[in-house]
Amino acid sequence: MKTILIVMLCILLVPNVKAQTTKSGFFKTSDAIRIHYVEAGSGRPIVFIPGWTMPAWIWQKQIDEFSKKYHVIAVDPRSQGESDKPPYGHLPETRARDYKELVDHLGLKQPVMVGWSMGCGELVKYAEQFGADNVGGFVLVDGFLSDKPSAEMFFFISGWMNLLQQDRQKQADAFVRSMYKKAQTEDYYKRVIDASMQVPPDTAVVLIYNGFAVKDFPTGFAKMNRPVLFAYQPDTQQSADFVKAKLGDKVRLERFDGDGHALFVDDPEKFNRVLEEFLQSLSK
Repeated sequence: MKTILIVMLCILLVPNVKAQTTKSGFFKTSDAIRIHYVEAGSGRPIVFIPGWTMPAWIWQKQIDEFSKKYHVIAVDPRSQGESDKPPYGHLPETRARDYKELVDHLGLKQPVMVGWSMGCGELVKYAEQFGADNVGGFVLVDGFLSDKPSAEMFFFISGWMNLLQQDRQKQADAFVRSMYKKAQTEDYYKRVIDASMQVPPDTAVVLIYNGFAVKDFPTGFAKMNRPVLFAYQPDTQQSADFVKAKLGDKVRLERFDGDGHALFVDDPEKFNRVLEEFLQSLSK
C-alpha cells in the first residue's frame, strides 16, 4: 500500500506535458485580406511561418511539442492554406507586414519568429520594416539567402516558372517529394501536394520571382539586433556562410546532415531540441 501511494503521488506531481488543443482563427489585414492561423498552448509566443505554397500545419510536429509549454502560432501566409487568395500583395514586404499585423492582433510580446524557406527572406523584410524591439529572436530555417542570385539561378528559376504554368500538378508533386530525404507516407505526400495546389499557378510563380528578386538582405540583417538561429542542410551551406558573414556572433548555425529542405519534418527530434535550446538561451 505504501508503494502504491508513493507511485500515485509521483504521478500527481509530474507536470502536464500533453500537447494543448489547437484552435483555428482568422484576422483581417490592413488591406482587407483574411489570414488564417492556428494556435495552441500558453507561455512565451512562437510564430511559425511556412515556405512557398505550404500550409501552417506542415509545422504539426512542432505545434504538438512546443504547445506543451509555449504559446504556439502557425500562420497560413496570404494565398496559402485557408487564407484568402487575392491577385495582389505577394511581395515579401507585404507578407512580412501580414505577420506583424498578426503579432499585433494577438497582442504577442517578444515572440520568437520562425520562418522556413521563403519565410526566411520575409522575416528579414520584417526586421527591415519594423525593427526587432518586439521580437525575442529569429529562427531562419533553410532559406536561400545571398547578396544576389547568380545568373544560373535566375535561368533555372525562369524555366521552372514556365513549367509551373504548363503543368502545376506535376511540378507540385515533384517539388513536394524533393523536400524530404526521409521517406514519408503516400497519404502525407498527397496531403502536402494538395495543399500546395491550393495556391493559384500565377500566384505561385509571382511568389517565386518576388522571393528571389530580393537583393538588399543586408539592410534587414542590420536591424536584426536579436539572437538568430540558422538551421540548414548541406545544400544551403552557401546561405549559411552568407548569414554568418552578415550577422557574425549574433547568429548560431546548426547544420542538419542527412536531412532535406523540410528538415524539421525529416528530423523533428533534432530540430525541436535545437529550437528548445535556442529558446532557453534567450532567457539567460
